[in-house]
Amino acid sequence: MDYEGFKKAVYGLTGIDLSSYKEKQMKRRIEALIRKCGFDSYGEYFKAISEDRSLRYEFLNYLTINVSEFYRNPDQWKILENDILPHLLEKNRFLRIWSAACSTGDEPYTLVMVLNRFLPLSNIRILATDIDMEALEKARLGVYSEKSVENLPADFLGKYFLKEGDTYKILDEVKKCVDFRRHDLLRDEYPKECDLIVCRNVLIYFTEEAKAEIYTRFNRSLKTGGILFVGSTEQIIMAHKYRLKPIRTFFYQKEGELQ
Repeated sequence: MDYEGFKKAVYGLTGIDLSSYKEKQMKRRIEALIRKCGFDSYGEYFKAISEDRSLRYEFLNYLTINVSEFYRNPDQWKILENDILPHLLEKNRFLRIWSAACSTGDEPYTLVMVLNRFLPLSNIRILATDIDMEALEKARLGVYSEKSVENLPADFLGKYFLKEGDTYKILDEVKKCVDFRRHDLLRDEYPKECDLIVCRNVLIYFTEEAKAEIYTRFNRSLKTGGILFVGSTEQIIMAHKYRLKPIRTFFYQKEGELQ
């Protein structure tokens, strides 16, 4: 079995289309994992992940590249707080917010904390999705390392967490603001009428064709005037193709519907 055969077999087993990821980068990662697990070929490794659930989970976790932390790129969160949210809240005090590819929950929980500067927790509801079920379970648990929270403002750390040894546990009243669900950006239906979509530091792993499809679907998912917040390496080239207008670096506003 070569890499092409492995991609087809993985799609049949998991529904994940490796053709939508940058090939050179993904192939290198998978070959490193195969060696680490002590296998000599794609075929041998595929047989193992087909038969062994724990190996399959390890593969899926490795594949979905869960690198996350609270308040990642603080300057961008300050723009969200100082410029973007006040503008959105002028129109609507009950925002529909989607944190896409949320990994272990650091990002949607950060959104709750920032929004709580404007709104009571009882008025905050965020949909948070990821393809990785194990990452979602960690997000629901809400226990994080010191490294994960090191960028957070001190008042957030004191207000929204309980310190337990070397870990920080997020308070239940914050957890209640977030609805975690499994979602595949390439296959599943997108939510409708979103005021804000946050999808950061994941699209860099996709091919240009897959990114174009996702940006098109983000447009259809946003309200006119809604905002897409992307990661620090993910500026959208020719955003106007997707009826998205750059209003700050890494922030795009929907101008209208795509035909």
